[in-house]
Amino acid sequence: MNGSNEANRKRSRVRARVEHVFAQQANRLARSIGQVRVGVKIGMMNLVYNMRRLVWLAG
Repeated sequence: MNGSNEANRKRSRVRARVEHVFAQQANRLARSIGQVRVGVKIGMMNLVYNMRRLVWLAG
C-alpha cells in the first residue's frame, strides 16, 4: 500500500505541472486557414507562454 501512495504522489506532482500548461493553451483558439499557419500560430503561443513563465520565475 505504501508503494502505491508514493507512486501516486509522484504522478500528481507531474500532473500539477503539466495540466496547468494545457489549461492555459485550451483557452486559446488557433483559427487559421491551413495546417502550416495553425502550426506556426500554436508555436508562437507556446513561445509567448514560455517567455511569460520565464519572466515570472525570474521574479
